[in-house]
Amino acid sequence: MFLKRLEIQGFKSFSEKIKLDLKKEITAIVGPNGSGKSNISDAIRWVLGEQSAKTLRGEKMEDIIFAGTKNRKPLGFAEVSITLDNTDKKLNLDYSEITITRKVFRSGESGYYINKTPCRLKDIHELFMDTGIGKEGYAIIGQGKIDAILNNKSEERRAIFEEAVGIIKFKNRKIQAENKLEEVRKNLIRTNDIISELENQIAPLKIQKEKANKFLKFENELKLIKVNLFKIDYENFEKNIKEIEKNIEILN
Repeated sequence: MFLKRLEIQGFKSFSEKIKLDLKKEITAIVGPNGSGKSNISDAIRWVLGEQSAKTLRGEKMEDIIFAGTKNRKPLGFAEVSITLDNTDKKLNLDYSEITITRKVFRSGESGYYINKTPCRLKDIHELFMDTGIGKEGYAIIGQGKIDAILNNKSEERRAIFEEAVGIIKFKNRKIQAENKLEEVRKNLIRTNDIISELENQIAPLKIQKEKANKFLKFENELKLIKVNLFKIDYENFEKNIKEIEKNIEILN
């Protein structure tokens, strides 16, 4: 696996889109002060998911977008793409060439892409985990970083060695698994609380059920009684009608 191509547009001093084809024979990019050498490494760090504007030598993330000059208008977005040769399948994707893209607008909208397919920052981190290429990996070391590493505490240096030997991925998976277990434990506690609350409601509900059953029983009996009363009234009305008809006939 190696860096095959770098495309930059609107990032810092790169107002126009540039494409750098990096072949295996290239070992360094040289140039005078202010030519943008550091901006190239910043662009690589940024596309790999760097979230700190100060690390990119700015105050806010909007500062990475080309701000314009006397002769050029400012741009409304910045976009960086890196293309990696993956014929050795070092990265866990079934592609021989992988392009990572990051884009940000002055409005604040942004996005990450793997081979032009939208993805999450988490996907980028997981893709490069244990390769040393991530934004915190040892493959990108800025000015003063060596001294910082040497002067760090042993536990801070340990993270770099763990990245190099390839155990960071498993440590992160362990942390994620522990977080999931903790979440399950909290859900279990909430579930037990709900069960306890429902158990306290069982006795009153049982009494209410008995009352409801009695009500339905009495209601059915009342319906039967009303039907019988209507039947009796109907028979009495029929009897009265017949007597009245007889009286009418006699009077006629």
